[in-house]
Formats: sequence, structure tokens, C-alpha cells
Amino acid sequence: MTPGVTWRPAVLLAAGTPVAVLLPAPGWYALGLALLVLLVCGLDLALAGATGDLALTRDGDRQVRLGESATVTLTVTNQGVRPVRLDLRDAWVPSAGAVPAGHRALLDPGDTVRLDATLTPTRRGDRPAVRVTPRSYGPLGFAYRQQSGRRARAGTPQWTLRVLPRFDSRRLLPEKMARLRVIDGMVVIRGRGQGTEFDTLREYVLGDDVRSIDWRASARRADVVVRTWRPERDRRVVCVLDTGRTCAARVGDEPRLDAAIDAALLLATLASRAGDRVDLLAVDTRVRAAVAAGSSRTLLPRLAAALAPLEPALVETDFGLVVGEVLRRVRKRALVVLFSALEPGALGEGLLPVLSQLTARHTVLLAAVRDPELTGLVRSRGDVAGVYTAAAAARTLAERDRVRGALSRGGVAVVDEPVPAFASAVADAYLAMKAAGRL
Repeated sequence: MTPGVTWRPAVLLAAGTPVAVLLPAPGWYALGLALLVLLVCGLDLALAGATGDLALTRDGDRQVRLGESATVTLTVTNQGVRPVRLDLRDAWVPSAGAVPAGHRALLDPGDTVRLDATLTPTRRGDRPAVRVTPRSYGPLGFAYRQQSGRRARAGTPQWTLRVLPRFDSRRLLPEKMARLRVIDGMVVIRGRGQGTEFDTLREYVLGDDVRSIDWRASARRADVVVRTWRPERDRRVVCVLDTGRTCAARVGDEPRLDAAIDAALLLATLASRAGDRVDLLAVDTRVRAAVAAGSSRTLLPRLAAALAPLEPALVETDFGLVVGEVLRRVRKRALVVLFSALEPGALGEGLLPVLSQLTARHTVLLAAVRDPELTGLVRSRGDVAGVYTAAAAARTLAERDRVRGALSRGGVAVVDEPVPAFASAVADAYLAMKAAGRL
């Protein structure tokens, strides 16, 4: 417990100083006034309630989506025998956006008060409560007791709010689902082909392809029936997020990794509703997160919870580890969507040497966020500095095109779009592959 005084004793001493100048013995008067103020402060401190008698607990929201608000309640109970004039500071990390930071309350013995804090986080991930600092004032407001340091940390009820990714691309889901239903209908009409499986038997109608007639079933039913087909279900889609240094860069106002997370959530939701199994890996020099395929109802919450605390690591991604993990975890042929960046150094020296091992067993799609400012910099040639900037931007774009061509020759499909169109382009690439029977 740390004792202290407020501003009131100083005001009282300042008010008594002019009077002391007019008296015959100003020194004795000033000394007496100081002793009186000191005595009052000591008495006030003695009558202040003990902060150690306060019991603190928390309840409320455990997770919230980025951009939304959550409420966490701090419950304070006075277990002592004296009233507590409480001034309490509830500190969270700055990115938690907690308001209000301070609370005042008067607690009689046995009383309980619930203090609500509204949190509007500005970053995804885990946002912990840091420290609760209670301060108990005396009846006159001259002195106080404050719990600080190790005691305050020990008495702080632990609470962590998990901030889930924003998932703005959710608005695109109805459109993508409508396209998926159209693809299903086209495959049924077209009949058997690559990427299809048997669906049902139905009666023959005029216009059906005679090659679809099931003669054995027709003989059993004494009627002509045909087979219908649908896109293959239970295919595997593996989303691999590169969490190395290249994904720490910001494109516009959003980090590359956040754009990749948003696109991965849309793709996973769409694939699970299409009947495919979705796995997720986040890798740089080690596996940061891994989510195995499961029920479509629980997939999105599990993915969001696993992706929320991810942060880019300032290291070069080990693509040998990426390929090894995918081959070890996924035996059956699958669509591997690698969310990375079209960086010549990282991909040319890391991914291209091991790419053939992956494309030999799986269909690979590389999804990269393009920075539209590079195209604008190519045209900025107003002065000498602008010419050099334009030349550097043109060289960067040429190297990206060279890497993209090398990936295409290696059998890798590439999506290279700016942030606003990135998630939609990745979902469209998945739907195109599904329509073509390439999964």
C-alpha cells in the first residue's frame, strides 16, 4: 500500500501564508499550521478504507471482431469494515481502445459495484488487461491509500480479449454462392466429365443424352432412367499463409497479411459450403498456426480464432518447410493456395527450387497482393528524382512479371490483384478451377 496526499493540503497552506505575514510571530504560526495540516492528513489517511479489502473479478466478452465493440465488466466488492471512497484506474493495452479508463464509486462495507469498460480495438490479436490500480481516499479528501506495483499486478484479474479479423469480404459470399450453384447446374446439364461424380437416377425425358441411360437400372424398374452427375465433393483445399517478412509490408492502409487473412476466410467459407474440406497453415521459419478440416459449422470460428493472433515475422520464409508440411499433412491431391508476395528474391531463391515437389502432387495457386502505387510511380517523370523513381518502379514490375512467368511455366496459377479486388479474385479462381474439374 502506497500512501499519498492530494492537492487540498497545499491549498490550505497557501491560503494561510498571507495571514502569517501579518501576525507578530509568523514563524511559529506557519509551523503550527504545517503541523495541523500534517495531523489532519494523518487522521484522514487512518480513516481511509484499505485497498487490500477490495475483491476484484471480471466478466464479459472474450472475443470481438475488429471494428466492433465489446464490453468487459469489473466487479468490485468491499470486504472490509470501513467505507471505501474509490478512485480506480483500469488500464488495458492502448490498442484495446478501452473507455472509460477511470471509475469513481463509494462502497460501504459489503457493497458491490459493477464497472463497465467498452473496448473498441484498433488491431486484431490478443488484447490483455494490464493493471487495475485502486485508490482509497479519506473522508476529507486530504490523503489516500493506493495499491500499486507488484500488489496491483497480483490483484488484477486476468482477462484477454481476442480480436478476430475484420472479414470485410463476407459481403461477397452471396454472389459467390450464386455462381457456385450455377456451376453445379451446368455440370449436371453437361453430364459426366472431369471433376464430376455420380449424383442420382431419374426418369428419362426428351432431350437427355442417351449415353447417360443406365440400362441395368432401367431393366430393374421397367422404365428408362438416366444418371445425373455433380461436381466432386469432399475435395481438399489447403490455404497456406506466408507470415515472413514480405507479408509485413503495407499495401495502402492494410498489411499484406491482413488482406491474405480476409481472402483466406472467404475462400474457406465458400469451399466448405461447396462440400470441400479446408485445411489451413501459417508458416515462416516454423508453423505458426494449423487448422485441420472439420465441420463446416465450426470451420469459420476456428479459422478466425487461429488467425487472429498472427503477426508477420521479420525473417525469410522457409519454403522448403512449407512444401514439406503440405506434403506431410495432405496425402490426397488437393488445391494448395499459397498466400505470399511476388517478390523475386523470396520466391526465386526459396519457392522455385522446391516448386516441382509440390506441383507433382497438388494443384497450386499463388495469391499475391499487388501495390497499385507502383503503376503510378512509373508515370512520375516530372524531374530527375521522378525519373529515377519511375525506373525503379518499372524494374520492380518487370521482375514481378518474370517471377509470374516462371511460376506459370511451373504449372502454378497466379492471382495478382490490389487489395479491394484481392479476395474476390481468389474466390473466382477457385470457382473457375471447380467448373473446369481441376480440383
